[in-house]
Amino acid sequence: MVTLNSYLFVTAILFTLGLYNVMTRRNAVGVLMGVELILNAASINMVAFAHFNGNDVAGSLFSIFLIVLAASEAAVALAIVISIFRQ
Repeated sequence: MVTLNSYLFVTAILFTLGLYNVMTRRNAVGVLMGVELILNAASINMVAFAHFNGNDVAGSLFSIFLIVLAASEAAVALAIVISIFRQ
């Protein structure tokens, strides 16, 4: 059986890898990938906490909000990078 500690361990690893990626990369795409890992770790945390507290709907809604936020962040950041590169 999967416990809350298992989810927290996986998300801690994801968050650490994302933070390391953000701190060590010099290019914008690498930094964006690190930010995506951090946001995915937060999303998994929210779903896990909601599941183990008995409120699956709230965790799923917050997770969907984080996915939309990550997608819009990536689109805007890549548009800025492309705009800078063209000039």
